[in-house]
Amino acid sequence: MTSNTHEMAINGVYFKLKEPHDFSWLNELGQVFCVFDQQDSGNICFGLSRGGKRQFVKYAGAITTQYTGEASQAIARLMQARGVYSHLRHDTLITMTDAFSTADGYSLVFDWFDGETLHPHWAYPPPHKYTNPSSPFYRFRKLPADLRVAILKQIFSFHVHIEAHGYVAVDFYDGSILYDFTSNKVMICDIDYYQRKPFFNRMGRLWGSSRFMSPEEFVLGSPIDGKTNVFNMGATAFCLLGGQTDRSITTWEASESLFRIARKATSLDRDMRYSSVSEFYHEWTHATN
Repeated sequence: MTSNTHEMAINGVYFKLKEPHDFSWLNELGQVFCVFDQQDSGNICFGLSRGGKRQFVKYAGAITTQYTGEASQAIARLMQARGVYSHLRHDTLITMTDAFSTADGYSLVFDWFDGETLHPHWAYPPPHKYTNPSSPFYRFRKLPADLRVAILKQIFSFHVHIEAHGYVAVDFYDGSILYDFTSNKVMICDIDYYQRKPFFNRMGRLWGSSRFMSPEEFVLGSPIDGKTNVFNMGATAFCLLGGQTDRSITTWEASESLFRIARKATSLDRDMRYSSVSEFYHEWTHATN
């Protein structure tokens, strides 16, 4: 353990931060049974249980080992995210049930979903994510292609929903996808960076995984809009059905018609893509019927 790392424990569950922090307020919510402390967003997350009910708590205010910013920045972002989850409620989005300030930070509370993230970088860093038979991503890619196509349809439907509500997806990637292998149910989480339209790239390189990002997400001043999200959805299709950033048909595991749709969606030229997620979703749905 390095000198700038502090180990803590709650209910016998150990985790690490850059400095000590008071989590006594968690006692009012229940008993901690797991902690996710490896995020670089500045948030630390807890699984809590009380009376047979489980909840997921996302908290900003503590300095996680992977975070390089200020606690105040993480708190401000999480406070802003409250409105995003409130406005975009959907059957495929984890359900936010509460939000509150503590003495030193801010929390969002969600219903617990018994799924596994498809990008568990802390447990299965690449290449193990792709090669270890215990990895959720590896197991997901072994599911029948027709089932994965149906799951993608739910993911796309959610993004039609956010588009209709005047939002664009930012920082969506396979780490935002939770899958329950028992119930075959998918849920989307971690939409904290989704933005109201109009939205423009004011950073140069936006938040996100480069595996899912369009060219305009690297260019200062570029519009981030429906065509951007079309690219994101096409990249998601290649992640779950194809060769990730190898977007050739040789690694594709579904129909050729779906391949053509995903390939058009991920055109580097914005003008060659579908005009909106809604149009992309219509074409995808038509090709699966």
